[in-house]
Amino acid sequence: MLRLRNSLLPLLRAASPLPSPIHIHPCACRLLSTSTSAATAAFSLEDYLVAACGIAPAQAREVSKKALHQLSKITHSRFISAASNPDAIIALLSGVGLSRADIAAVVSANPLLLRASVKCISPRLLALRDRAGLSTPQIARFLLVSPHALCRSDVIPKLQFFISFYGSFEQVLVVLKRNDRLMTASLERLIKPNIALLRQWGVRDIVQLCSNNAWVLTFNPERVKEFLLRAEQLGVPPTSRMFRHAVAVVAGKPKEKVAAKLEFFKRTLGCSESEVSTAMCKVPAILGLSDEILLRKIEFLVNEAAMEPRHIVERPVLLAYSLEKRLVPRHYVMKVLREKGLLSKMSLYTLAKLGEETFKLRFIDCHKDSVPGLADAYATACTGIVVPSRV
Repeated sequence: MLRLRNSLLPLLRAASPLPSPIHIHPCACRLLSTSTSAATAAFSLEDYLVAACGIAPAQAREVSKKALHQLSKITHSRFISAASNPDAIIALLSGVGLSRADIAAVVSANPLLLRASVKCISPRLLALRDRAGLSTPQIARFLLVSPHALCRSDVIPKLQFFISFYGSFEQVLVVLKRNDRLMTASLERLIKPNIALLRQWGVRDIVQLCSNNAWVLTFNPERVKEFLLRAEQLGVPPTSRMFRHAVAVVAGKPKEKVAAKLEFFKRTLGCSESEVSTAMCKVPAILGLSDEILLRKIEFLVNEAAMEPRHIVERPVLLAYSLEKRLVPRHYVMKVLREKGLLSKMSLYTLAKLGEETFKLRFIDCHKDSVPGLADAYATACTGIVVPSRV
């Protein structure tokens, strides 16, 4: 085994110059073995990470725990009797240009990479550079956001498909950070059929939907079809920009809970089924909020802001805003300015829908001389602290 390692490493290093020296751990031992052997000393992953990867001892200890946790989920685990496999994996990473810091980060993200088959990993890793055309920094970032991809399959066909679908490698990374299961889902059985289904359904902004809700590409197409149908039954047309939000909501809630939520709106706001349907078309995301949160917002809008329930139904986005960080603080500013005669008749809805910078510019900053302390009071209110009614 030692002769194999000594002959393998020079060949791997010769394929590409090393950007920085990698110190290979000298010990030959077992990696993460759950049994002991009198003939072989127990392998210390923690020590190896410190010596070979330059990882700080405290971090190495946490990475070792992570590795043991990952290994416990593997039914037929394969052990390494020497450090030659981890050494070879590190040499492969060095061979495509990764620095010692990059390697430390990648190994920390997926420590079981050190026990992967060199025969399988080598062509997949080189393909990221030679077939996908990724630069060294891009390879490092890809391995960080999708650390298990190389161990499971040839990722190049999927990566090339997603770069074309999402428009750029950078956007693919954004999506993978949200759901790295994309790199393990079947391209032919799941991903492509689901995209075809969305197009057949006439869904608007498919790429946007699959960016924010990447999971939709990893589900069985029949199940995705069910989600699309339920979203449409809410009254949200597939061509609406709100349709992707409706899909996300129904995917996370059983039919019974969605029906109960619709009944909650009808009962609490005293509106008809058609009015609820219209409100859901505008802001389907409010279906995902708990009854308790919704009730607190409704009570505030009705009791404190003196808003009619019908007004809320017609402007359901009010229920999507944060009570503590937007509705209450802006209602406070509205009351103060009205008391001082600095604000004409303007609804809370008008103030609430403004962006933060626009709101502060139009209703806080321009009154800093006439209403001293308003900015501080508003900032305090945004933290959830009740402020005096007068400033």
